[in-house]
Amino acid sequence: MLQRFLHNKTAVATVGLVLFVALLGIFAPLIAPNDPYATDIVNKFAPFSLEYPLGTDNLGRCILSRMLYGIRPTLGLAVLTMLGTIGLGALLGLMAGYFRGWVEEVIMRTVDVMLSFPSQVMVFAVVALLGISVQNVIIANVFIKWAWYARMIRTGVMQYRDRNFVQFSRCIGTPEHFVLLRHLVPSIASDLAVLASLDVGWAIINISTLSFLGLGVQAPTPEWGAMLNEAKNVLTSNPTQMIVPGVAIVVLVSAFNLMGDALRDVLDPKEAAE
Repeated sequence: MLQRFLHNKTAVATVGLVLFVALLGIFAPLIAPNDPYATDIVNKFAPFSLEYPLGTDNLGRCILSRMLYGIRPTLGLAVLTMLGTIGLGALLGLMAGYFRGWVEEVIMRTVDVMLSFPSQVMVFAVVALLGISVQNVIIANVFIKWAWYARMIRTGVMQYRDRNFVQFSRCIGTPEHFVLLRHLVPSIASDLAVLASLDVGWAIINISTLSFLGLGVQAPTPEWGAMLNEAKNVLTSNPTQMIVPGVAIVVLVSAFNLMGDALRDVLDPKEAAE
């Protein structure tokens, strides 16, 4: 598997880019050239320079420093959202695909109800109901998105449920939780990895959208979507303030989407060949 990964240039490049961005966010306090919260109205809209490599915004704050600090809420919240959606979706998808019967009926009918509503509208409704906060944004995204993953994972589990190795374990009296954890979960691990990488990209867009609309991360905390919200009023006078976070979101989301496709090729080369 490692050899296939190293020979897949897309996988190596996208994983490297994501790790590089994550490291920039982790070490932002050491790398950032200026305080991301320090305002200097006199130097607002300053051009590129050694002191301000990407210039300053409408309040005189260093755009590069805010971009680096903004990686933490942008990428961190997306990863937390991914873990919540994948965890809940995998649990219910495993139960529906393995136990079948009334368990499957209850879970899948709930999934059908959840998927019948536009996801973005439901996210807005949940945030409006619970209140504007980072925690509620994560809860809203998990609450809405888990149904899609439950359906996808259920389909994968059903492909392996009747395989010989699973049937043999059940015939000899192996506990159900052992069959689920030791046989079915490893069998769908590649699907989970691909779904997880794709989910982070979706979560970045969703969290940035909510922050742009004022429903997510609140000012003055640096977050890429919130930075776009602050920049929209000065788009004509200082387009760099909006271009930088906008391009960063596009590049990072594209990297996660490409990484998902590349991981599918690495983890399941036969399916990719077909």
